[in-house]
Amino acid sequence: MALLHDDRLFPADPATRAVARRLYQEVKDLPLICPHGHTDPRWYAENSAFPDPARLFVVPDHYIFRMLYSQGMRLEDLGIPTQTGEPVEQDPRAIWRRFAANYHLFRGTPTRMWLDHAFATLFGIEERLSRDTADAIYDRIAARLEEPDFRPRALYERFNIEAIATTESPLDDLRHHAAIRDSGWSGRVITAYRPDPVVDPEFPGFRENVQRFGEITGCDVSTFAGYREAHRRRRQYFKSFGATSTDHGHPSARTTDFSLVEVETLYNRVMGQAPVTPEDAELFRAQMLTEMAALSLEDGLVMQIHPGSMRSHNPALFARFGRDMGADIPTPTNYVQGLKPLLDRFGNERNLTIILFTLDESTYSRELAPLAGHYPCLKLGPAWWFYDSAEGMRRYRELVTETAGFYNTVGFNDDTRAFPSIPARHDVARRVDCSYLAELVVTHRLDEDEAVEVAHDLAYRLAKEAYKL
Repeated sequence: MALLHDDRLFPADPATRAVARRLYQEVKDLPLICPHGHTDPRWYAENSAFPDPARLFVVPDHYIFRMLYSQGMRLEDLGIPTQTGEPVEQDPRAIWRRFAANYHLFRGTPTRMWLDHAFATLFGIEERLSRDTADAIYDRIAARLEEPDFRPRALYERFNIEAIATTESPLDDLRHHAAIRDSGWSGRVITAYRPDPVVDPEFPGFRENVQRFGEITGCDVSTFAGYREAHRRRRQYFKSFGATSTDHGHPSARTTDFSLVEVETLYNRVMGQAPVTPEDAELFRAQMLTEMAALSLEDGLVMQIHPGSMRSHNPALFARFGRDMGADIPTPTNYVQGLKPLLDRFGNERNLTIILFTLDESTYSRELAPLAGHYPCLKLGPAWWFYDSAEGMRRYRELVTETAGFYNTVGFNDDTRAFPSIPARHDVARRVDCSYLAELVVTHRLDEDEAVEVAHDLAYRLAKEAYKL
């Protein structure tokens, strides 16, 4: 049996499925717009072969090792490097075998669908990954990875990517982006400004990061005015490498709009010698969202807010392996009261774009759709992270469209560091959206010619326009 069924994710009802098939045919081959993600710019700069199947699929993907860890597997046995220098598994075949023997754990998950898509479409694999097929599939993938057609730039072109954004800290020197630019390659790989290390007082090394930030930008960060100017300069530097957006991964969507005197006083506290209190940390992050909106109004960068994750919920795992180890957990998020200070100041600005994401699905119809359905500056990002799934995307469309419509949303972005999964993620989104639109057609809420136009917008145009690509 083939890994991929032609009608996967389409409606079971034959009439609706027929419409979904027609809509999908209109959009399935459109170029991929990838305006937000976490792939490594080094891949495109150096264009080296990926080392082996384990380091392509398993080691960098927290969706995979999170599931395996939940079933009692040690991250060391999956080759995940420790911060403290303890030895970890170095044999990629051993890592792959452990993964393959536990592939059944991913049944019903989006990860399984993404992996099967990559195995089938990239490597021509038709048998299911398992303990018994592990070595044969490993050998087939490993052999293909040695071919020039499987280098990062070739895959970028094969995936039909029109533009892809990576995400870097203000402390990053962007050397890989410089190498991409200077190489003459035509692929469009841009950066995005993620200031968390220098705007979050609870980020490890925050005060040292701010001092380094001042050195990089030549600004006197002993004052808030100098610190703010450092952001202005660094954002311009990022724009010189193609950046069209900023990104903010705060624990909440809280904002403030303090006076200059109040901000300076708060800045002195978070930069002082005393430990930062949780309330001061939250207030400073809240103020910095408003400051970033002000800077976006100046320089035109689109602002993304990704709130609502309690990062590194597992302290033992964080101490041993660091951030982004699959231990981030969604939390309730308040947008109506949280964003009000920012929106009081900037909500009616037509030349500002703020894209809101959520890990709190209860806010879709109650808060986010009404906010985006009113304020000119607001757009809604797609179903994100834990909800980047067929069911999550469907719930998003059902809860958001009736109030915000399609055109206060920004299409799809894959938000991934797992490069081979990018085409699969876009394909899932296109199939789900076409299925949703097909239901509107068969229930006579939308004509099919309109559905074709909307499907194209959701798959391509909205993301390209929202992110100024």
